[in-house]
Amino acid sequence: MDKWTNAEAVAASIFDGATIAITGSGGGLLEPDALLAAIEARYLETGHPRNLTVVHALGVGDGRGSGLGRLAHTGMVKRVIGGHWVWSSEMQKLAESGQIEAYSFPGGVIATLFREIGAGRPGVITRVGLRTFVDPRLDGGKLNAATTEDLVELVNVGGEEYLRFKPFRIDFALVMASSADERGNLTTQREPADLDIYAVALAAHNSGGKVIAQVKAKSAGHVLARLVRVPGVMVDQIVETGSQRQCAISDYDPTLSGEAHGADAEMAMPDGMRLFVAERAAQELGVNRSVNFGFGFPGAIPAVLSTQGRGGEYWGSVEQGIHRGSMLDGAMFGTARNADAIVPSVDQFDFYSGGGIDVTFLGMGEFDEEGNVNVSKLGSTVVGPGGFMDIAQGAKKIVFCGAFEAKGLKVSRQDGTLEIVCPGSVPKAVKKVRHVTFSGVQAQLEGKEVLYITERAVFKLDPLGVRLIEVARGIDVHKDVLSRMEFTPIVDERLLEAEAAQ
Repeated sequence: MDKWTNAEAVAASIFDGATIAITGSGGGLLEPDALLAAIEARYLETGHPRNLTVVHALGVGDGRGSGLGRLAHTGMVKRVIGGHWVWSSEMQKLAESGQIEAYSFPGGVIATLFREIGAGRPGVITRVGLRTFVDPRLDGGKLNAATTEDLVELVNVGGEEYLRFKPFRIDFALVMASSADERGNLTTQREPADLDIYAVALAAHNSGGKVIAQVKAKSAGHVLARLVRVPGVMVDQIVETGSQRQCAISDYDPTLSGEAHGADAEMAMPDGMRLFVAERAAQELGVNRSVNFGFGFPGAIPAVLSTQGRGGEYWGSVEQGIHRGSMLDGAMFGTARNADAIVPSVDQFDFYSGGGIDVTFLGMGEFDEEGNVNVSKLGSTVVGPGGFMDIAQGAKKIVFCGAFEAKGLKVSRQDGTLEIVCPGSVPKAVKKVRHVTFSGVQAQLEGKEVLYITERAVFKLDPLGVRLIEVARGIDVHKDVLSRMEFTPIVDERLLEAEAAQ
């Protein structure tokens, strides 16, 4: 059977009301954009397919209309179940306005759910998400009033609480790979990550759906068995796309795909607040630790450690499945040059949720008096947690990193003394976070060590609440910290004594 076809034929095969699972991560990793573009073109021309359900574990798109943005048209999509939303502002707006049903689940849970759907098991039963916005006792992962169906439930197993994320049928898997041979065997050999391509394909194939792959080229011969990521028995259709890029910054770079080892590129040093926070956070690393760095402020820490000559002191990894190497930041977060290992993201999330991380450095949008952190919904903007919740659940030590305030904050530092040049107009230390992405209560129950590091102050989760344990040199405890918080933290006695002595 000839599996080779074109994107237009694929688009014509997508029926109204179908459920589509998509591979991808920000920066164009494994993003089947040619297929999505063809589906978009057909919808704009004919009004079909309509009322789609779209499922993706990580962010899909470049923020300029590609990826998930291709499907962000009124009437085209009925429901989105997404781990990370920021790569499509168009889809975010549809969710925020209530024009679609919108769910946000942990990225690792969604990736694992694909595997469980394919395996015919009863969904994902996990502690990830307990007492957060995905817990049905709060929001059940629902992002707006139009979203009413319960897709997650609280269950008791052996006297312990867990969440069960329910399985559902996948009609189409849209995946991207490097190439395929005449039997349909797919390889991701030339890609910077494998992500969840096998799990997504498995979910569709064993649901009775179709697996459709976009590839750069047809292999001249058979793909070597050890390089096959998805066997041809699971693949229904393949579209050759000569214009396909490896990622947003490269047509093809073998040091990104792990096929070659080049000279380590010098990491770009952060500046301003990112530098101040990264330098303080780096002090929490320890030696010979398994470490994860999150997106945003934490993405600057590897460069600081490299400059300090500490790059060899830890084993770094990110949820896309990358271990060690020169981690990239910004839009290409989730990739590395000269990585030690590239594993499927589903396997990586198993490593994380089972406790494989000693310390993780994560971003924070806001935090409150219970130690809760919000990164998933800022104001009305739907963000989603990505791998944040899966990583935080399994990590032994969690270091949150971010600015103390938002909107307009400007600081400077001279000879180690910090000056608040212009305060921010929006507090991030709030009475109660608007979305619970991390539960301070759950962290306390599990005995985790939790820190909150900003450019001017460091807080620690204490059995009695959030404790202020440190301020930067030049910072007044009352004027610059306490008076600008919406709650009153416990204040370490040493700080009060030091201030009284001045």
